[in-house]
Amino acid sequence: MDALDVARWQFGVTTVYHFLFVPLTIGLGPLVAVLQTMWLRTGDEKYLRLTKFYGKLFLINFAMGIVTGIVQEFQFGMNWSDYSRFVGDIFGAPLAIEALLAFFLESTFLGLWIFGWDRLPKRVHLATIWAAAIGSVLSAYFILAANSFMQNPVGYRIDPESGRAELTDFVAVLTNKVALITFPHTIAGAFLVAGSLIVSVSLWHVMRRGVTDETPAHRFATRFGAVVTLVATAAVLVTGDIQSKIMTQVQPMKMAAAEGLYDTESPAAFSVLTVGSLDGGREVFALKIPYLLSWLSTGDVNGEVHGINDLQAQYAAQYGPGDYAPMIPVAYWSFRLMIGFGLAAALVALLVLWAQRRGRTPSSKWLLRAGLVLPLLPLAANAFGWIFTEMGRQPWIVFGEMLTRDGVSRSVSLTEVLTSFTAFTLIYAILAVVEVRLLLTYAKRGLPPVAPPPDDDPGDRDADEDRPLAFAY
Repeated sequence: MDALDVARWQFGVTTVYHFLFVPLTIGLGPLVAVLQTMWLRTGDEKYLRLTKFYGKLFLINFAMGIVTGIVQEFQFGMNWSDYSRFVGDIFGAPLAIEALLAFFLESTFLGLWIFGWDRLPKRVHLATIWAAAIGSVLSAYFILAANSFMQNPVGYRIDPESGRAELTDFVAVLTNKVALITFPHTIAGAFLVAGSLIVSVSLWHVMRRGVTDETPAHRFATRFGAVVTLVATAAVLVTGDIQSKIMTQVQPMKMAAAEGLYDTESPAAFSVLTVGSLDGGREVFALKIPYLLSWLSTGDVNGEVHGINDLQAQYAAQYGPGDYAPMIPVAYWSFRLMIGFGLAAALVALLVLWAQRRGRTPSSKWLLRAGLVLPLLPLAANAFGWIFTEMGRQPWIVFGEMLTRDGVSRSVSLTEVLTSFTAFTLIYAILAVVEVRLLLTYAKRGLPPVAPPPDDDPGDRDADEDRPLAFAY
């Protein structure tokens, strides 16, 4: 083990941990805004109570996501200074815009939403949560544009004197075809997480707490979350199909690794299960669906898909001697686990909708258990998706331009990286306990009460009564 290995582990752990919060923030913000919009248009108090209830969970998650995201960006200067020096002119631009525009837009309007209940006009107050939700989506786009440059470098040139990558076309970076499809795929995955959380929480209240004044609201929320989950799953599948075709164009080795395809095939079959040799150099056993991989990769059932061995020979001739294949088992299984967990979430949501058909109240203990596990399924799918995205790009940190081993900080020792890795991991473990405890505590409390109508004489009201209900967060 050396500093490179630990630096990779540290960034990987930080990224996966941070992304546990990101999709819920991105997906739950717009859904809270939709609920508040429904309240404003209908005047139905159940939508107001749901807005405040899920808004509270949204705020808890948002705060935790900020903390972990800041630590993640610190690592570019700590452990990956050579990478930052090489690509900082390009990578830093979208990240700077994300911080200056999207993040501040998000944070500012979220603050107005928190403290603006009963202080701002209703329509203005509604606009603040929509602005915050849009800010979350914009943040995602700029970050994904930066990441997409690592997958498919565009809009740059290499300075012959400094050896650095210099930005020549910022529009090309923002309109990178990888970013244009990764963005809707990621947003759909975020709504899958948010919808699943709503289903899980409201289903628990419907099944465990009996009939209360909250039951109609939670019954609606359960159906609402299930529909969002199913629509998001459909969007994930459509965008994922397009993404696989673009990935085959710009990173054919990643697709070959995802399928355990060692030799070029035309037509190519999709591997349901492949067992390779211990050295990862050949296929021993495979269960496949004919023609499917060709369709997923090229849109043609007879399309040619390049294999690992042929691409290795091509890259060795193009870039020099070396091993240009990622870890095949990691790429292969993370790709399948991503798909499997996502489809499992959709199946549970479908069962929940069926159990509530024609006003029925779900009673199956197995459905309740599945509902409690439901939010973890799309979270796992998102995590494995990012593991596949980043591990499938290896050994490149910027595809075709910089190897991962060349991006690590030269002056950072193994002891220093190991120390920071251990400290961060322990801190994250503590934060994870805090996050889960807070979410569970407030999720179990149920919907907030409806605020009483204001007195005619404001001077007769107690100071505590003058507080907006939402401020009781």
